[in-house]
Amino acid sequence: MNAGLSGRFAVVTGAASGIGRAVCAALLDEGCSVAGLDRDQAALDRAAQEFAASPLPVDDPRPPAPDDGAPAPGAGFMPLCLDLCDEAAVQAAFTSLAERFGSLDLLVSCAGVSGPVGTPLEDTDLREWRMVLDVNLLAPFLVLKHALPLLREGRQPAVVLLASDSAVVAAPGMAPYCASKAGLVQLGRAVAVEWAGHGIRVNSLCPSVVDTPMSRTDLEKPGGFADAAFPVQSPEQVAQQVLFLLSPRSGPVNGTTLLSDFAYSARSAFPA
Repeated sequence: MNAGLSGRFAVVTGAASGIGRAVCAALLDEGCSVAGLDRDQAALDRAAQEFAASPLPVDDPRPPAPDDGAPAPGAGFMPLCLDLCDEAAVQAAFTSLAERFGSLDLLVSCAGVSGPVGTPLEDTDLREWRMVLDVNLLAPFLVLKHALPLLREGRQPAVVLLASDSAVVAAPGMAPYCASKAGLVQLGRAVAVEWAGHGIRVNSLCPSVVDTPMSRTDLEKPGGFADAAFPVQSPEQVAQQVLFLLSPRSGPVNGTTLLSDFAYSARSAFPA
């Protein structure tokens, strides 16, 4: 996909694995400079090494990195390790990015946890509930809050929040996750309305099951989903959907939610 994003500066949270990592790769292929935020330093380092080793597109417009090794706009991938639930750490990260880049064009919030999958509500520990809501809802709030000054200076700025089809449908034993993702969708709608005057678009993406390390663990599929009785997306497919929502070609699309679930939520449960 040529999304018209060449030369833009992007921030991606949850960048070390799964959907976040695939989004980083897709943005780099588009010719973007990407700051990847994650709490896993080792996984971030591995991602950075692999991105650095990947060949650039033939017509890649990015200039070489400065001699001091500091990333410049369009120069590639910059890993930043931090706890996204720590407001001081998030504020410091965006202050640093503001000093280096001056503006932010694209923001993708991918960091998330599933929590106690399969645990009935009455057995859900308060600490587990708070952990899921902190990572899936509090952290995006902090990222949005402290990214706003940079986004105001960006070129056709756009934000994508990675939610889930669990924002609109539910399964037993997933109350914390469902609540957090539904809250994230409505947060995106509220912010889209609030920031429309700044020219900042905010949309949410709700995929069904995606083949990531987290979903393999949750659904006890360590070898993958080849034998699954339901369709499963790849992280790369989700990344292409993110590019569509970020692209200036989808400029009128704002404050909405893209549900990509193979039409499962559209099916009737009526026994006819």
